[in-house]
Amino acid sequence: MVKEMGYYDTLGVKASASPDEIKKAYRKLALRFHPDKNPGEGERFKLISQAYEVLSDPKKRDIYDQGGEQAIKEGGVGGGGFSSPMDIFDMFFGGGGRMQREKRGKDVVHQLAVSLEDLYNGAARKLALKKNVICDKCDGYGGKKGSVEKCPNCKGRGIEIHVQQIGLGMVQQIQTMCSDCHGQGEQINPKDRCKNCNGRKIVKERKILEVHVDKGMQDGQKLTFRGEGDQEPGLEPGDVIIVLDQKDHDVFRRHANDLIMKMEILLVEALCGFRKTIETLDKRMLVISSKPGEVPALWMDFTTEFD
Repeated sequence: MVKEMGYYDTLGVKASASPDEIKKAYRKLALRFHPDKNPGEGERFKLISQAYEVLSDPKKRDIYDQGGEQAIKEGGVGGGGFSSPMDIFDMFFGGGGRMQREKRGKDVVHQLAVSLEDLYNGAARKLALKKNVICDKCDGYGGKKGSVEKCPNCKGRGIEIHVQQIGLGMVQQIQTMCSDCHGQGEQINPKDRCKNCNGRKIVKERKILEVHVDKGMQDGQKLTFRGEGDQEPGLEPGDVIIVLDQKDHDVFRRHANDLIMKMEILLVEALCGFRKTIETLDKRMLVISSKPGEVPALWMDFTTEFD
């Protein structure tokens, strides 16, 4: 008996959802509400990550089903014990986590809708992306060499710390982005700024990626383009990760390496036999037939091997 449904509702799944259904729900929601795409949805992204962290772990899920969110907190998972939403996202999509993000740029994750025919027959898709590249006019300096100075307001840290009193003998520190350098930690005299990037060190570039979907690939499979992510001075470029998102098919559904379809037949066909043709995903025509009295129900499963 499930005591609470909050985490299930957050992911939009039923309490009886399988691990694969939970993974698929998280994948779609995490990509949709990631702060890079929706800066105003940071809190929702955090809730989605917390729900997935609990429901994807059989032990935590059992604790939650029995005692709800309070049982999770008492068990040491909540109350600040949750993992970083970004780390969960990176682990799910193949990124490197916090330490790796300090050495290289962020990975960029895109979802690519594919049909069941694409996965069965193979396909090639072109994906147009806009990415940051280091300005080739100033080589990523942002201006003339020697013109870049440490921001005097934040001392090069890129952040400001404000202290305010919140009660008798109590103070609170608030950390904000530096208003002078906008978090860069550096300043360039306007007259010395690069005219191509306006001192930002990077410019936008349109990139076309050719995505090859091989026969037999699966829903949720990741294709990684190494070093094709956004560029940033002093960092190794991140990767572009393409996640395949299979669309539902009107006739067939996939189960492992099989294709399954449900066929409704008339009672007279079940009693007297029938002969029907089926068009497969690669346009072949298959003939199936039954002898009188062979089919015990008003539907049958037809399975063919998935190449």
